[in-house]
Parts: sequence; C-alpha cells; structure tokens
Amino acid sequence: MKIGVVFPAPEIAADPGVIRDYAQTVEGLGYNHLLMFDHVLGAGRSTRPDWDGPYDHTHKFHEPMVLMGFLAAITQALELVTGIVILPQRQTALVAKQAAEVDVLSQGRLRLGVGIGWNALEYESLNTDFSTRGRRLEEQIEVLRALWQNELVTFEGRDHTIRDAGINPLPVQRPIPIWGGAFRPVAVERVCRVMDGFFPRMPMDDKTERRMERVFAYLDEFGRDRASFGIDATVYLSGQDVDKWLRDAERCQALGATHISVQTISQGYANWQQHVDALQQFKENFDR
Repeated sequence: MKIGVVFPAPEIAADPGVIRDYAQTVEGLGYNHLLMFDHVLGAGRSTRPDWDGPYDHTHKFHEPMVLMGFLAAITQALELVTGIVILPQRQTALVAKQAAEVDVLSQGRLRLGVGIGWNALEYESLNTDFSTRGRRLEEQIEVLRALWQNELVTFEGRDHTIRDAGINPLPVQRPIPIWGGAFRPVAVERVCRVMDGFFPRMPMDDKTERRMERVFAYLDEFGRDRASFGIDATVYLSGQDVDKWLRDAERCQALGATHISVQTISQGYANWQQHVDALQQFKENFDR
C-alpha cells in the first residue's frame, strides 16, 4: 500500500518558498504522492445567507495544473495527484493539454483524479452547465484518453467535436491514469465502470466499509479486475492519537486500499511545520 499526503493549501502560506519546503520535506520523509484539491471560485457568504457549502471565498486553493508544474520542477519522485479536478466545468481538450504537459515535466508522475463537483456557482461563473455534468464527464474521459494516445484524433460526440487534430507533446503515460472521486451511488458506479481507481474520501467507519463493498460489487458486475483497480483512502491525523491513525491505516488496507492519503487539513495544525511534524510522526510509526 502506497502512502501519500493531502496538500494542506488552505492552511499554509501561499508562498513559493513554503510550498517548496513542504513538498520537498514530504518527499524526504518517504511519502509516495501529494494529492491536491481543486476549486476555481469561492462564494461570498454575505450575499448568500443560506450558503451551506464547506468552502467559501476565504478558503485558499491553488490552481492544480499550475501548482503541479511547479512541483514537477522541485521534486524528484513524488507522484502528483488531483483529488479531484472538477472536470465538467473545464474544457476537455485544454485539460488534456495541461495534463500532458504536467506528465512530461514530471517524467510520468501524474495521476489525474476527476469528479463532477457540487458547487453550481463555479459552473455558472465558468459558463458551463451544472445539470448535465455527470453525463458529460463520461465523454470527457473518452476524449482525454484519445488525445493522450494518438497524434491525431477525430471524434464526434454529443458534447465534443474534434476533426483530425491532436496535442503535442503527448504525455509520457499513454494514457495518464484517470481516477474518480464520488459519493452518490450513480457516481460511484460510473467510477467503477470507466475509470482506473477510486477516492472514497471519507473517514474509516462502517459507512465507508459498506461503500467499499458496493465498489467491489460494481467491479465484478462490469468484469473489471480488482487487482488493477486502485483505491486511495484517507486517514485523518486528528488529535495526537497515533494508535488511532495506525488503526485507520490498517483498516484501509484491510478494505482493499492500494493507496492512502494522509490528511492534516482541519485537524488543528497552525502552520506548515506542525502539519509536517504530524506527517513525520505518522510515517515513523507506520514504518515500524
């Protein structure tokens, strides 16, 4: 099982020096990957008194493709993971181009996690349709894989038209792995049917265990090989209960996780060094 880290963008300084020190320290501790979130816009709450989203304009998110270009230059082996990019609010060919560039610059270290998101405000502001996002996602995946594997592509679909065109340079990985984040059953089913792996993104509890049972049932239904389908579960480093952290990691592994991403966001750490100290404590105990 590979162990990575969730990049705590909302809770560390938007300073290239801090980002560099954090990423290189994580890599030096022996973590496998760095996972980052995606939000383009945050809502202002003062004009939306009924806003109940988990994020607003005060929460900091780096643009993941630009950030990964920076990370590619300052790390050597760390896998770069989006968990997730909200794909249907973005132009598919442009994402294909950006992802291929990250893969080239990182020498094949990109894992592209995608999903449909929940924030209608972002879709509206980016001039994309919120109501059809699930349907469009499937075609986007087909288009991405075609553009990553072929010098020239001709594609005529419901939402995309490409006539004898392609991206250059092509990525190192052909195709780049596409993983999915999802919560609702229809979205989990889609991930199991057309993607390469799944992000449960929930605490390790009985509800997550039942969700994983559904994932494996879907894989069997679609004739997918469980051994080649990835599961990237989350371990939350809350408090100082190292034993619980390790129990959660062991439970992830028992449930079939191929990866875990350790999250320190919203766990009470005040600066990047405290985030790193918790990661070091977890890694040292996990490796024993």
